[in-house]
Amino acid sequence: MTRENLIDGVHLRFYTHAHTKHDGMLLSEWLLEQAKRHKLGGGSVFRAVAGFGRHGVLHEEAFFELAGDLPVKVEFLLHESEAETLLQLVREAGVELVYARMPIRFGVLGKET
Repeated sequence: MTRENLIDGVHLRFYTHAHTKHDGMLLSEWLLEQAKRHKLGGGSVFRAVAGFGRHGVLHEEAFFELAGDLPVKVEFLLHESEAETLLQLVREAGVELVYARMPIRFGVLGKET
């Protein structure tokens, strides 16, 4: 028998650069650590091959510049209250960060346990 429990929630994305730091650690890692510490669902970090943001500076991966400061996206699938908690943690830490927040329905496919 299979299950599919759908949850109405939030797809929360943060956009930063690979080498941006906060409180002595990479900002992407800091975001994941905050979510983990407060038991806020799960998150993932994705690195872009190119991109530009609100300041218009193009960052791109080149053959001889693989260690450049490329854009990264840190995203979470969360309950509404969890998204609010994570956003509040970012605000309280004084982090300047672009984010997107979208209502979603997510679930888990697989066998019942």
